[in-house]
Amino acid sequence: MSSQSSYQKRRLFSSYFWVVISLFLVLFMLGLQGFFLLNSQKLADYFREQIPMSIYFKDTAKEVEMRQLEKTLQMADYTKNAVFVSSEEGAQRTKEDLGEDFVAKLDGFNPIPNSIDVRLIAKFVTATEIQQIADDLAAKDFVQEVSYDKPLVSLLNENVKRISFWMLIVSGIFVLIAFLLINSSIRLSVYAKRFTIKTMQMVGATKGFIRKPFIMTSIKLGVIAAILALGLLAVVVYYANDIVPELEILKNYEMLGILFVGVLVFGILISLISTFFATSRYLNLKTDQLYY
Repeated sequence: MSSQSSYQKRRLFSSYFWVVISLFLVLFMLGLQGFFLLNSQKLADYFREQIPMSIYFKDTAKEVEMRQLEKTLQMADYTKNAVFVSSEEGAQRTKEDLGEDFVAKLDGFNPIPNSIDVRLIAKFVTATEIQQIADDLAAKDFVQEVSYDKPLVSLLNENVKRISFWMLIVSGIFVLIAFLLINSSIRLSVYAKRFTIKTMQMVGATKGFIRKPFIMTSIKLGVIAAILALGLLAVVVYYANDIVPELEILKNYEMLGILFVGVLVFGILISLISTFFATSRYLNLKTDQLYY
């Protein structure tokens, strides 16, 4: 009798263990998907703000005009940062890029003009907005040329739209797969106790009374799995913040709150719903149907 009881406990523990592992893996993958989805816009904005716009001045441009434009740009609502680059600094950068002293080859002549490097706030890096800003700056009589990588702006915006669309599709499919996997694991767990359910029903227990311990146990397992998944997810978030500190992931409390609470609530809800329907199935079966 003792040996049989011990065997039943091991089977029960094994059943719970694999349910928790299944829930943990699915919730972790779901949280990871949510993490990338919630940060996709921020990542896209980060790349948009790395596209430089260069404003080159005419040789006749006065120092006060160039410095005044730099200050005006730094205060503009579309500017992330604006830095004046003297012709000497520009020549040094070009020299490092080329790997040779091109000024020496030109007998000391420096063809690089004074300029301002501007990086725009992400929402202004669209084909129309950035072109409008470039046209306004180029209209000044002391500005020689305004340049930026037009093909890169168009390509980046098109790819962001395409990637965002497919990420939403993949996320929807992944949520469906997660639901089916968790539901399957819980149904197998309830299946092992189908005779217990029927016995309780035969002695007069109500459906609600029978379901309650199964639902409470599943919710506990869901919470344990969610805590494990959130622990591993926290490690991933920490290292992601180290790899791309510019995104300031750890300072985005709203995003982290939505992500962590979302995983916990999903783990509890899916456990509750799956257990409800799994127990209902066996409550509605006749005794002889339990053997099939």
